[in-house]
Amino acid sequence: MMPNMNPRQMQKMMNKMGMKQEEIPASEVIIKGPKEIIIKNPHVLKVNMMGQETFQITGEVSEGSGISKDDVLTVSVQAGVNEEEALSELEKTKGDLAEAIMNLQK
Repeated sequence: MMPNMNPRQMQKMMNKMGMKQEEIPASEVIIKGPKEIIIKNPHVLKVNMMGQETFQITGEVSEGSGISKDDVLTVSVQAGVNEEEALSELEKTKGDLAEAIMNLQK
């Protein structure tokens, strides 16, 4: 942001440039991919600039494996191993349940 500019002036300038922003209420944001990114207590802004929507998110960030507890439990039961071993194999196989089970049964 620009220093020494009051919020009302900033809003007028943004409106002139065709920018609109809206605060989105959220308690948690999860970005799913090879690894999950979990953002707790987020501050989420949706910015629309010339028809293009973008989101700005700030908060407490932590990473997860992206592998669900149900998948870990399924592999654990089917392969007859503990949950730590099941999770480790699922991470190696990038979440492929069948491959993880087959590898653990060898």
